[in-house]
Amino acid sequence: MQVKSGADDQARSFAATARRAQIVEATIETIAELGYGQTTFARIAERAGLSSTRLISYHFADKQELMGQIVTDVYTEIGIFVGQRMAAHRTAAAALEGYIHATLEYIAEHRTRMKALLGIFLSGALATEPSESELVTLLPAEQILIEGQRQGEFRSFDTAVMAASIQRSLDGIPLLLESRPDLDLASCARELATIYELATRRTT
Repeated sequence: MQVKSGADDQARSFAATARRAQIVEATIETIAELGYGQTTFARIAERAGLSSTRLISYHFADKQELMGQIVTDVYTEIGIFVGQRMAAHRTAAAALEGYIHATLEYIAEHRTRMKALLGIFLSGALATEPSESELVTLLPAEQILIEGQRQGEFRSFDTAVMAASIQRSLDGIPLLLESRPDLDLASCARELATIYELATRRTT
């Protein structure tokens, strides 16, 4: 009986995880299509094919918690995506270039996710002060910069300021896409990579 009970618990846990993921995906698609203001639990339930909004409320206390989950999930995906594409880089300069290109590649391949993320941030649905998750987002870029200085590849500069500049440049691309949907993101990545190569390299 203990084994059966454990199996039942595992099945329920799996089902709950799948349901949460279903709700998150439906919410992303709804925000991207209708905008944050028109995204209600009723519309999310309709898109997800749920019989009642109570199925959403069971997993998420309110809309803000749901939005927070989306932000966490998307940033986690970006981290994995970028990390996989940077594994082969042997120098800090190459890693920085790779970080920029990989981030823009994710944005190019996940327009719906980035549009939803932009809608959430512009709505003010989440706290605007720097959060722990925001600081974690800056870590990859700053770690590259610190290593580049340690190896003598990069000039002396404040790594926190430079990392913030790099990250904000990348975070601003989805907003730029709203007014310029045909923007060549590959060309944009090359331009940003050049800007920060010039900004970080040693001059002597």
